[in-house]
Amino acid sequence: MTRRRKIALLVIVAVVLAGTMALRWLLDPGYLVPAVLGLAGKSLGLEITASGIGEYRLRGTPQLVARNVVAREPGAKTTVLTAERVFVSVPWSTLRARGRDLVANRLELDAPVLDVAALQAWQSRRPPSEAPLPALANGIGLVRGQVLGEGWKIADLDAELQSLAPTEPLRAHVRGRYEGNGIAAPIDVHATLTRPASGAGLGVAGQVALESAQWRLPSQITLSAKLRMEDGFRLQGAVLGTRSRYVSDGTSLPFVLGMAGPLQFDRQGLSLRPAGLALRGRGVMPTLDAVGALSSGDSMRIDLEGSLAGWPAAWPALPPPLGQSTSPLPFVLAYDGPGDLSGIAALELQRDDTLFDGRFRLFEVMNWIDADAQGSPLPPIAGTLKTPALEISGATLEGVEVRFEDPSLPATAAGQ
Repeated sequence: MTRRRKIALLVIVAVVLAGTMALRWLLDPGYLVPAVLGLAGKSLGLEITASGIGEYRLRGTPQLVARNVVAREPGAKTTVLTAERVFVSVPWSTLRARGRDLVANRLELDAPVLDVAALQAWQSRRPPSEAPLPALANGIGLVRGQVLGEGWKIADLDAELQSLAPTEPLRAHVRGRYEGNGIAAPIDVHATLTRPASGAGLGVAGQVALESAQWRLPSQITLSAKLRMEDGFRLQGAVLGTRSRYVSDGTSLPFVLGMAGPLQFDRQGLSLRPAGLALRGRGVMPTLDAVGALSSGDSMRIDLEGSLAGWPAAWPALPPPLGQSTSPLPFVLAYDGPGDLSGIAALELQRDDTLFDGRFRLFEVMNWIDADAQGSPLPPIAGTLKTPALEISGATLEGVEVRFEDPSLPATAAGQ
């Protein structure tokens, strides 16, 4: 072998050894995982780090695992997202395309925690982008997740997304538990989105059970809307239907409820404004229609104006001539208090020329109605009833004004 060939062979061996060492260094999880997260963070305008031990696999389908992942805006103290584990698998074609083809097989997140306020702050500073949505042939799996708002959270969040493609319908099974303002709500629903984009049609069906310390409201729900994501999450033209049952102690009251309007979801909670509402009840549950606004966050607020179709037969009978009228009963209802509805509501209720203006606690009144003749003859309310005429024990009284007082109710309701 000539001297020149020996030198060439040594150079080739050195290059191969150097390349092997460089490849091993590049594929070291201690380098590869932070490098991949750094590239992802750069494209999103986030700092994404992982303090846990990473893993990768190249045999078969390439896979990457990052642990103790933290994503935040550069310099921010509050994190947008944390996760115990992030798993992603991609086909070789995506690796060969060096990211030009946004195609992956599967994404999994263990115990992710999403801060809604930080997410919205990040979204507000992101420039408009026409970048295509990645495709995930085997979808997304999420376990033990949390979504944190101001005074509320969604805990124990499990979600399974069958697949993700920019132009294909998106189907998911979501389970979790809403907690906030004295209310808990286990959720188990199936959702379909016509495509993963703002303006797409959304359909949801499943079970939601509102719960407080005093009552439960298990419901079968259906929801349809258009999803808008330009400013938080808004369901445009939302139509919600429920078959529900109010359960408290030995009381079980079925009813059907329908609501419609734009439903806004942000860090403060939920709001439906303007809202249309229809309630169809039996027994002590009334039948009514109303319009107004509802919101739930640090407190629950209800402002409704509508009409009762009639005085339910299960309610205490009204004295004549008021009880003989078949006129509807227009009302104005206002509530601003705890989410379990234990606070004081203000009500104006009218039939013909008779007007009631008062305050009450909803469930105390319902318990009084349910007690029938076994309890106090006077309802637990405070307010004034004015009527042109009232018949009592065969005598007709004219220009009647009746004042109701309850020591547990203040002179005016909080927030009224």
